[in-house]
Amino acid sequence: MKKLTLLRHAKSDWLDRSLRDFDRPLNARGLRGAKAMGLYAAEKGMTFDAVVASPAVRVTETIDHFETAYGRTLNPDWDRRIYLASSVTLIDVLRGTPDDAGHVLMVGHNPGLEDLVFDLVADDGSSPLRDVVEEKFPTAAIAVMEIAIDRWSDLDNRTAKLVEVTRPRDLDPDLGPQDDD
Repeated sequence: MKKLTLLRHAKSDWLDRSLRDFDRPLNARGLRGAKAMGLYAAEKGMTFDAVVASPAVRVTETIDHFETAYGRTLNPDWDRRIYLASSVTLIDVLRGTPDDAGHVLMVGHNPGLEDLVFDLVADDGSSPLRDVVEEKFPTAAIAVMEIAIDRWSDLDNRTAKLVEVTRPRDLDPDLGPQDDD
């Protein structure tokens, strides 16, 4: 059995239109959201054997602020393939994970992370949490899946059970949708 936790980058800043998409930083709400999710992961006792992440600025800043609140260093493997990747590419990245990693944290972007949930978790009505993700997988949200495989190379569609979805607004209503979303 493997476990996969997805963390979408926190809310980014769109004020400087001269920046490339890759270089956009977090805004103030994003900083608070990343910290809230890191504190939540610490309180839940989450531990990760491997971390793979997009090297985009908004992801690196999300991890920095998540780590501060989490209280542990994550040492991510920065993988450019995760930047704006499709679900198919994300599955390929995960298939390359060492088999001794029982719990992997992947930090990246939508729509890829959301689509990854849709591909890994069956759409058969058995997962009310999948419906939550279908509604919206917002910035800084966490989704945790248990996957009935022994080797990451065996990862395939419909092999996961979604066991948790936590959004920043679940922890602090001020981190919920606002007019700027």
